[in-house]
Amino acid sequence: MSKLKSGLIQMSLKASTGDTPEQIRDAMLAAHLPLIDKAGAEGVQILCFQEVFTQPYFCPSQDAKWYAAAEAIPGGYTVSLMQEYAKKHNMVIIVPIYEEEMTGVYYNTAAVIDADGSYLGKYRKTHLPQVAGFWEKFFFKPGASDWPVFHTAYGTIGVYICYDRHFPEGWRALALRGAEIIYNPSATVAGLSQYLWELEQPASAAANGVFIAAINRVGTEAPWNIGEFYGSSYFVNPRGQIEAQASGDQDELLIHEMDMDMVRQVRDTWQFFRDRRPETYDPLVELN
Repeated sequence: MSKLKSGLIQMSLKASTGDTPEQIRDAMLAAHLPLIDKAGAEGVQILCFQEVFTQPYFCPSQDAKWYAAAEAIPGGYTVSLMQEYAKKHNMVIIVPIYEEEMTGVYYNTAAVIDADGSYLGKYRKTHLPQVAGFWEKFFFKPGASDWPVFHTAYGTIGVYICYDRHFPEGWRALALRGAEIIYNPSATVAGLSQYLWELEQPASAAANGVFIAAINRVGTEAPWNIGEFYGSSYFVNPRGQIEAQASGDQDELLIHEMDMDMVRQVRDTWQFFRDRRPETYDPLVELN
């Protein structure tokens, strides 16, 4: 049996000595580091954090001060620090942060670091909401990452970020490129999305014969009033069954061991990839 132990960290926004992006980053990192060390001590092989994990979810505002939260990938402070921790614990780490590509060009990005501390690459969020409370196009440029998968020390993984999860095309593209587990770091609040939270990813896992790891933050974040982040991070298997789930309101490291042989078992039973008819799908991308 091929076992893979993975961890997800869900976290509330931490108070800091100030309210600048740098101070908040430092406070959030200080809160994460003990859990990263705990994950390493418990043998976690792949660890992922929530969307833009070093900052609040600042998109209810349209305040340009948050541009200062963006960092280089690779070479920025947070990714460099996580490379040290990945090497320290021989652990793959997925690092979702606000990325500055160049002055004035910013992305919602996840860097992927291998177990030896080497930088493997990044995925930039493809689909961006632009509605009240979620003014993401003010802060981020839509990514066009060409659906990268990452061949890590422990397996082939993909990343799909928050709002992306509503679009089935990306899950399929990542699976077709070889991903066997896809991580979906998110920032999502109670309301309609809470019902969808345990509907869409399980359906996508079953449709594509993959494990999915869904991560959400917890708590409320002042001064914005968009609702409560409900945590409930989880692992779902290729049959669409949730195997392990975190609480709805606590900072938490969720650790779960997956049987990766299930990917082959499910795909051999449900031959969705064999029975696809891509030659008939052109209208799907031509229709507006």
